[in-house]
Amino acid sequence: MTELTDRQQQLLDFLHAEHRSCGIMPSTREIQEHFGFASQTAAVSHLRALEKKGVITRRPGKARALEFADAPDREPIVDIPIYGMIPAGYAEGVMPEPEGCITVDTRSMGVTPTTKTFAVRVRGDSMIDAHIMEGDHVILENRPPRDHDIVAALIDEETTLKRYIVDGRKPFLRAENEAYPDLIPMNELKVQGVMVGLVRGATRRW
Repeated sequence: MTELTDRQQQLLDFLHAEHRSCGIMPSTREIQEHFGFASQTAAVSHLRALEKKGVITRRPGKARALEFADAPDREPIVDIPIYGMIPAGYAEGVMPEPEGCITVDTRSMGVTPTTKTFAVRVRGDSMIDAHIMEGDHVILENRPPRDHDIVAALIDEETTLKRYIVDGRKPFLRAENEAYPDLIPMNELKVQGVMVGLVRGATRRW
């Protein structure tokens, strides 16, 4: 590999760390803020320098579409639609209209381009003990749930994000925060998606 400057190596290390932690590359604004650059243009310039040295590649027309040039068996990047903000507190409202999408690489999220997946943005603190915080994007797959899966569910016509519990009785939903009670369906509990991944603080786009 071409020798990097200290700053270029720091940026490459930051890209690796953020990708491992969040499943996606950081935005140029996040790079700017992390390194204290005066503008996003400086972040772009450093990324271009890494690209010229052959350690990353960029896919035109894709948000955050950076790839590591030495990544083995690279998998395709997929756009996942975002269906608004889902409460992670008391159930309320219904699933909103799509508001954009996020781009993730399939290996990090464990999904494939043919998997029916979607994302929801979290509001509230009822899932904090599962390390799901307000502003996160949860990646969900449309499939039947198993006991203790984290799911987006429609319970008595209201949508929420909770853990799906089966204990011999009728299934119910449980928060990952002792301050919130279990949600027992009076009539209907319909799972809309099972959590397969988490993207921390992602920026939505169309």
